[in-house]
Amino acid sequence: MADDLNRKGLDDQIEGVGKEVEGRVRNAVGGVTGDSSEELKGKAKELEGKTERKIGEIESDLEQDL
Repeated sequence: MADDLNRKGLDDQIEGVGKEVEGRVRNAVGGVTGDSSEELKGKAKELEGKTERKIGEIESDLEQDL
């Protein structure tokens, strides 16, 4: 069980970082092209990624405490 939680935590961290990067890219593209909608979508994706990464960190920390 603990190994499953740790693995899920690592998966969530990796996926979260990917979403953060995607968000930063979309935000930058929106800034360069003047597309404020794309900037907002990028910021939202980056926030989603940060949240998922943090959840993964918490899951990994919980596994260590078990």
